[in-house]
Amino acid sequence: LMVWLRRTTHYLFIVVVAVNSTLLTINAGDYIFYTDWAWTSFVVFSISQSTMLVVGAIYYMLFTGVPGTATYYATIMTIYTWVAKGAWFALGYPYDFITVPVWIPSAMLLDLSYWATRRNKHAAILIGGTLVGLSLPLFNMINLLTIRDPLEMAFKYPRPTLPPYMTPIEPQVGKFYNSPVALGAGAGAVLSVPIAALGAKLNTWTYRWMAA
Repeated sequence: LMVWLRRTTHYLFIVVVAVNSTLLTINAGDYIFYTDWAWTSFVVFSISQSTMLVVGAIYYMLFTGVPGTATYYATIMTIYTWVAKGAWFALGYPYDFITVPVWIPSAMLLDLSYWATRRNKHAAILIGGTLVGLSLPLFNMINLLTIRDPLEMAFKYPRPTLPPYMTPIEPQVGKFYNSPVALGAGAGAVLSVPIAALGAKLNTWTYRWMAA
């Protein structure tokens, strides 16, 4: 019974933190919704999303020692954001008003690097962290290309919570100006590795806390 309770608590803990990380990303600047200033903020979005995903996903993957936990973590974030999308849709906003980011494929690559190297923690940090940083901007740009122009959505349906001085001003750049995918992937790959190492280090502190 105690083993079952411990496992259940672990997975509930993952759910709680995945939901909270989604909320933190939303509050960090609304980049999660891909509408206002979508193309100009894409690089910032890519870096924040890849680091936010990798720190939580690798922490729980190493904590459970089970390849697949990272994908589980990303799935919870995705479901939670779809709930937010549904809430906006219920308020009368169009379906494309909120676009759910693509976390799951990048988390799958993190799981794959851990599984393929026979649960090697350092390989998960180096290879998995790099793959998350490289892949997330690519998957998200493909996702963006399948919806209506986010800038058009931002002007046509302004957010009721935005103060007047935050009303978006249309930037005079093209969608692929200076290749935001390449810049986001490069910066994300570099930064995701040390952030993955931080996530792995959190396990040490967790075990010490549990033993205290």
